[in-house]
Amino acid sequence: MKITNPVLPGFNADPSMIRVDDTYYIANSTFEWFPGVRLHESKDMVHWNLLPSPLSTTTLLDMKGNPSSGGIWAPDLSYADGKFWLIYTDVKITEGAFKDMTNYLTTATDIRGPWSDPIKVNGVGFDASLFHDNDGKKYLVQQTWDHREYNHPFDGITLTEFDTSTMKLMPHTARTIYDGTAVKLVEGPHLYNIKGQYYLFAAEGGTVFTHQEVVARSKTLDPHSFESEPDGPFITNFDTPDFYLQKQGHGALVDTPSGEWYYASLVSRPWNHKNESSTDPRGWSTLGRETSIQKVEWDDQDWPRVVGGHGGQVEVEAPKDAILTDAPSNHSRHDEFDKPALDIDWNTLRIPFTDTMGSYGNGELKLIGRGSLAGTFDTSMIASRWQAFNFDAETKVKFNPYSYQQMAGLTNFYNDKHWSWIFITWNEKNGAVIEVAQNDNNNYTSYLKDDAIKIPDGTEYVWFKTKVRKQSYTYEYSFDGSTWHEIPVELDAAILSDDYVLQNYGGFFTGAFVGLAAVDYAGYEEPATFNYFDYKEIDD
Repeated sequence: MKITNPVLPGFNADPSMIRVDDTYYIANSTFEWFPGVRLHESKDMVHWNLLPSPLSTTTLLDMKGNPSSGGIWAPDLSYADGKFWLIYTDVKITEGAFKDMTNYLTTATDIRGPWSDPIKVNGVGFDASLFHDNDGKKYLVQQTWDHREYNHPFDGITLTEFDTSTMKLMPHTARTIYDGTAVKLVEGPHLYNIKGQYYLFAAEGGTVFTHQEVVARSKTLDPHSFESEPDGPFITNFDTPDFYLQKQGHGALVDTPSGEWYYASLVSRPWNHKNESSTDPRGWSTLGRETSIQKVEWDDQDWPRVVGGHGGQVEVEAPKDAILTDAPSNHSRHDEFDKPALDIDWNTLRIPFTDTMGSYGNGELKLIGRGSLAGTFDTSMIASRWQAFNFDAETKVKFNPYSYQQMAGLTNFYNDKHWSWIFITWNEKNGAVIEVAQNDNNNYTSYLKDDAIKIPDGTEYVWFKTKVRKQSYTYEYSFDGSTWHEIPVELDAAILSDDYVLQNYGGFFTGAFVGLAAVDYAGYEEPATFNYFDYKEIDD
């Protein structure tokens, strides 16, 4: 078998990969999307199945009001003492001198839960991981944040002993074990005890096209004792600008039962408009930061090296002892909203789906109109990741607005400042109408205005569709579900990419989503009813 990268397409960033017996698990960042932390499992590293998210209650995760790309940064999954340990960070500030955050710990004997109530660990820095040493001791390893403007904000990798009898850190044991290289921005640390030495894997260069992973090692855990790998970095695509995979870096190392080694890292697949250089800009990553897996070998000096060179490979030999895993061939899906719980592919923004947002079942999803899509508190929307460059998504909606402040429809969404949608609303000229609008870095544009499409009197349902074709996408509508009419507006997909958002905003970590939403910022909570959602991937 071959591992084909990315193994987890679409927004699946900052992978923390582990093995428990013959099963591999990956935990990924979710940022402001609820529930928190995305989990997958596999026995062959080739085919992966999505698991329920561990942070599914507000007891474990309260993100109401969090900024876009705040929330869950770089969770760390580990297994020791007969249970899973999950360290996760809830970031409350994404821009400016400060990164107010809290690191938490939760545990479970089963990867599917239940997960224990969270233990507050500290707020020293993000990207925290828990290292279980061979002697039974445990340590928190983390990026360290320095707000002082006369220092670099990424202040090395800090190690602090964790007392399992009290389930608390021992702050007096904290020390900086690694300062990073001249590339700076050292973060995402994972520590391993291998071959009688400690190996530290850490990301540098920022999670953009300069991203890389470095490896350092030491025989002790003393302050500043780690030396960097010669002829590094371990993995990067900074010097492979024409390669299909970009931004590889932040990730985790795992061994197989037969002693092979693999490394899971984040990766992006940028594309360019036809009139752009392929190197400047290097591209637009609408699918966000995904997960790749590379094979690792050890050189004669016991340093880990990526097979094929530090740029990595698209196709990688699967483990020799892989156990074939049954998983879907792609991520196409159809939801009739007839189950007692929302499908695990759905996410909400910052808060869980409760009866204040709506209801589902018996073939209907009801969303109660609440705040606008530009809000960060009460957004009535469910959405799922773009996981292919080309797809169609459609839905059927019933909505009876009586104010232009009421809207419901189908959205392509990146964050509160970058999104578009086709929706039912109301205007003074024609009553209930169909409009298409876009929010581009908070510059809002209505495309149809006085030409908004009147919904014929007596029409109960309207069908909406979006066609995403890598560089651009369109919207369509139907009044009978079979005859479709394309809105003559072609939107630039780049606006929904990490790289576009980065130009003006520090929160650029999530990738594009497609979803269903209802807005009533007048405060009258007018509901919208959706009868199905269909997402169909199309080959390039």
